[in-house]
Amino acid sequence: MNDTPSSERLHVTIFGRRNAGKSSLVNALTRQETSLVSDIPGTTTDPVRKAMEIPGIGPCVFTDTAGFDDDAAGLGEKRTGLTLKALEKTDIALMIFSDCGPVEKEWYRGIVGKGVPTVPVISKADLEPSATGSAAGLEASVAALCGESPVRVSSLTGEGIDGIFRALLRRLPEDFGHRDITGDLVKKGDAVLLVMPQDIQAPKGRLILPQVQTIRELLDKGCTVVACTAAGLADSLAAMSSPPALVITDSSVFAEVHAAIPAGTRLTSFSVLFAAYKGDLSVFMEGARAMERLDPESRVLIAEACTHAPATEDIGRVKIPAMLRRRFGESLVTEVVGGTDFPEDLSGYSLIIHCGACMFNRRYVLNRIAAARRQGIPITNYGMAIAWMKGILDKVAVPGDFTPVRQECV
Repeated sequence: MNDTPSSERLHVTIFGRRNAGKSSLVNALTRQETSLVSDIPGTTTDPVRKAMEIPGIGPCVFTDTAGFDDDAAGLGEKRTGLTLKALEKTDIALMIFSDCGPVEKEWYRGIVGKGVPTVPVISKADLEPSATGSAAGLEASVAALCGESPVRVSSLTGEGIDGIFRALLRRLPEDFGHRDITGDLVKKGDAVLLVMPQDIQAPKGRLILPQVQTIRELLDKGCTVVACTAAGLADSLAAMSSPPALVITDSSVFAEVHAAIPAGTRLTSFSVLFAAYKGDLSVFMEGARAMERLDPESRVLIAEACTHAPATEDIGRVKIPAMLRRRFGESLVTEVVGGTDFPEDLSGYSLIIHCGACMFNRRYVLNRIAAARRQGIPITNYGMAIAWMKGILDKVAVPGDFTPVRQECV
């Protein structure tokens, strides 16, 4: 359970006022002292996360957030900002109501307005009504706002915890646990060749996460997996008794691999597969097609999910910017952001090129895509951008019922 990456877990976030019982609820849900609990309002400052397994749901991560009414001088706004960032990754929200007043109503409507399924909760059910106000009145107000009765819980006695798990199960995204990386590109018995350059970005002695996840899925599907580096591609193909059904390559060697594989063998990249797995493939294809409108005065944002020190072979910070300048002119500007540092205002950019986002959950990637679309900025993905610049996007295999973009110019 602990080996499941955070990006593959259901993200459940607890929202509410300061001292509403959020931290106590996280501790009760995870059955561990995950969050610091205190009677002092504002004890939780940064989001606190804890992974666990829920029967019937699978791997989850619970996030405890700062109270959205935090008014600490100079810090309250920053803490609220971190709470809003946590919302961007939230698959299901638990909203704790203390009074169902204007602030709580505004936050509830804001969360629901983001399309996040939300479970209304009333905590501290073990306390006497005199300590919590009119329990019946609060429950009626919350029910009127949410269109359903809230789950009453006591973090002290455990009352209602199972009710929260049942509510989460009812709101589980339809595709949670059912999406896969390779989709319909392979079937049981297929031989799949993986071309995986082990450059400076790959951790010494290990494979990077997309490679590991793809290999595991292929083995689970009953495929035969052959792996090589770009330098060993010819030898690997010669050693196979028949051509592979599919070749999955690192995007950086797209053109070389395309030229080397047998006719009729389908080709894709880890980045393209993750474009469909983590994002919206049709939107990324539109973004790749929009690259034909770039010119020497264009400004391109390159977004990486992980943060790391720049390397001489870095695909996002070095290789893609160099390819763009060679194609569109040396004066084209690229800017790189890493981790959660994604600009709110995208209006100054001509294009966004996102990495495969193996470190992000799908909700977060879809929120970035939605932000780009609201502001009218094309967004694509490393693999698709490289395939377009290499002139082979129309030859790349993609999962699902998607038609490759035909390039008008190369």
